Amino acid sequence: MKLEELHPIEALLTADFRSIEPRLQALDKHLTLRTYLDGYALGELDTKVWQALRGNRAAVSFIKRGSLANLARWFQFIEENHPEIQAEIKAKDAAAKAKVAAASKAGASYALALQDADQGVVTRFLPEPSGYLHIGHAKAALLSDYFAHQAYKGTMRLRLDDTNPSKEKQEYQDAIIEDLALMGIKPDVLSYTSDYFDYLYDMCIRLIKQGDAYADDTDQETMRNERWNGIASKRRGRTIEETLRIFEEMKQGSEEGLQNCIRAKLSVDNPNKAMRDPVIYRCNIETPHHRTGTKWKAYPMYDFACPVVDSHEGVTHALRSTEYTDRNPQYQWFLDTLKLRQVHMWDFARMNFIRTFLSKRKLAKLVDTGKVWGWDDPRMPTIRGVRRRGMTIPALRDFILKQGPSRNVVTMDWTNFWASNKKEIDPIAPRHTAILQKDAVKVTVTGGEAPAEPFTADKPKHPKNKDLGTKKVVFASELIMDQADAKSFKDGEEVTLMAWGNAFVGQIAGGDPVPTMTCELNLQGDVKRTEKKVTWLSSKGQQLVPAELWDFDYLITKDVLQEEDNMEDFLTPVTETMDDAWCDEAAAQLKKDDIIQLERRGYYRVDKGLGDWTEGEAGPKGKRLVLFCIPTGKTGSK
Repeated sequence: MKLEELHPIEALLTADFRSIEPRLQALDKHLTLRTYLDGYALGELDTKVWQALRGNRAAVSFIKRGSLANLARWFQFIEENHPEIQAEIKAKDAAAKAKVAAASKAGASYALALQDADQGVVTRFLPEPSGYLHIGHAKAALLSDYFAHQAYKGTMRLRLDDTNPSKEKQEYQDAIIEDLALMGIKPDVLSYTSDYFDYLYDMCIRLIKQGDAYADDTDQETMRNERWNGIASKRRGRTIEETLRIFEEMKQGSEEGLQNCIRAKLSVDNPNKAMRDPVIYRCNIETPHHRTGTKWKAYPMYDFACPVVDSHEGVTHALRSTEYTDRNPQYQWFLDTLKLRQVHMWDFARMNFIRTFLSKRKLAKLVDTGKVWGWDDPRMPTIRGVRRRGMTIPALRDFILKQGPSRNVVTMDWTNFWASNKKEIDPIAPRHTAILQKDAVKVTVTGGEAPAEPFTADKPKHPKNKDLGTKKVVFASELIMDQADAKSFKDGEEVTLMAWGNAFVGQIAGGDPVPTMTCELNLQGDVKRTEKKVTWLSSKGQQLVPAELWDFDYLITKDVLQEEDNMEDFLTPVTETMDDAWCDEAAAQLKKDDIIQLERRGYYRVDKGLGDWTEGEAGPKGKRLVLFCIPTGKTGSK
């Protein structure tokens, strides 16, 4: 090769192997009688070509196989004799390994290399305000936030897709904004699709005038069948003038307008049914829009509004779940046909969980029929639902981001979801004690070490976290203990009363349930040698706190609910249980959203503290703690 042919070759050696193989052969031929590519010492050309080849894994693998003997000899010679040119390569290798290790530790790879990211990144989160955010929405929001604010120094927009007044409410809109804030997501810009109704109307007019849309009054069932079977609508040949006239009637909400919709003229029989002349405008005069009132009678459909407004707002990268993959060509068609600024699309897999559905329509039905307490019911897979169940925001963010932007669709068990939360709450959850009221056994403490009068002592709230402080524990000669513990005892057995010391089991009264028993304190006993460590509460010397302990099950009985399944056929008959309990006096200080661990029972979130009741709200039971059991990932539904 001539010297002038060698100089540009360095820039061409970073491509795929098929592209560079002829250049490798040319280099091999050039090196037949040469030690260096240029001259008799290491120069700039040898340095750049060697570094370019060393940075191409496919090229290195091929060279080291030795089929190009001269090139292999030269490559090895440079590697062994010129370590000074390898520092940059080694630094890049170390950085790549560190990045892989960090990604592996995080649980997912974010190496997407978004297209044209050097020209700026603008992402958007586009929820419809027709319900509360669920964990599927959380993934979309967190990924858009991640790529805008962490992976790149870009912008994230929140746009509420309010194009269907029949489903949307101000309540949902406000809840979405609040939930994002709770998750630590701070959009740079807030907008609404309704901000662009005039612009979307103009874009629809443009489509019609181009001959790319038509008015159709075909009834819904016939239209569905025609689209399914690839049959053209009888209205597909309507003139531009006729369609424009009808669109004006739709805008006015006239009788003729109400009978029509506007369809984009994409295809009649495309194998991808999303491309078969989708509806892009339809009338709605029954429900005023929660922002624009009755100004508009015809509204754009999501499939039309989404690409048009994405482009108009300056979105560069639209991250969408894989359920929209079939609609991507449709999205692109609108951009191309209207000659709008291009938007890059990236699909990611939505999160699916066993025995859970994330359809807002189905979730709304549960709320509307009273199957659950509301959108924030702890059995609901909404952000508010899992938070009310006891999921912390740091654990929620961590779990979702670890799933990454992969396109692989999987249905997950809830186990890992709640296990990640346990790691977050275990070090900071104060310890308390609860005894079920129906199972309380009265225990009389005897012996020389039994307290003549109740006394209190300061005990740590958490055995391994002194920063949580201490609580008052009452010791007395009269206790209550769990029925299950009493039934397991043998006469004379030595047991450990947690946070106090050892005792010998005395007389256990006959009967089922066990009504009473005695125990003799043995505070000198070795707590390490006892088999049973039991919880207890003094029934003298303190005002025990009444509490409701709630636990919850999955809402449905089937792991994966199919589209054709009737939801009502698979609803779990009983999804909530509640037991009345007594808690230690220190629990009276607990307030809503505190997270605690009840010794030997599990973790609980406080849904109501004693001070959280409004006047007259508590009813005949009076003020009490309401505690929701937090799953830990060990026992499936719990």
